[in-house]
Amino acid sequence: MSPEAGALPAPSTELVETDAGTARINWHHAAHPRLVLALGHGAGGGVHARDLAGLAAALPAHGVSVALVEQPWRVAGKKVAPAPATLDRGWRGVWPSLCGSGLPVVAAGRSAGARVACRLATELDAAAVLALAFPLHPPGRPERSRAVELLGTEVPTLVVQGARDPFGTPEEFPEGAYTLTRIPDADHAFAVPKRSGRTEQDTVTLITEAVRDWLHPLLAEA
Repeated sequence: MSPEAGALPAPSTELVETDAGTARINWHHAAHPRLVLALGHGAGGGVHARDLAGLAAALPAHGVSVALVEQPWRVAGKKVAPAPATLDRGWRGVWPSLCGSGLPVVAAGRSAGARVACRLATELDAAAVLALAFPLHPPGRPERSRAVELLGTEVPTLVVQGARDPFGTPEEFPEGAYTLTRIPDADHAFAVPKRSGRTEQDTVTLITEAVRDWLHPLLAEA
């Protein structure tokens, strides 16, 4: 997929009132957008995570406007994420703004944000789902599987998972109607040890290229 012609517009910020409080959308616009990728953050971090920031930097040149969504609890400065039902209310509340351009919207997120995207994909009529570092189970508790959320999206779904993720390695994921990309040596934050011979940028590049290639058919249809 060749980059879209034209200089990229400046990023912008949008505050959105939801039933869970005020959320914030950090827009990274494509010059000629054909698709919106809405990315939610995890329970332990924000939208500056290496994978989210990497996608926001790389994809607008390929016709994808990236919306980094900050949940109301993060906007309010709280350090502990609320219950899943509250996260879902926040995501529902920003969805109309994400769809405002009339373009197809891919629901996406990392960790807890990936769970939200999966849970609400059908309800919100998402075009597809991207799950980064999906927390298949709590560390050391494989019997507490959350696979039902991933398997219930009913739309094209890509999982990008670190090979050393304690919340679920790629080998632990059940068979299903989704695509799984393995990121060598990476943990839940997609960090890699120095002994691997890989750099953070190597890992981010693997992630962005995998997502870009997976989005290609959706862009062709848009």
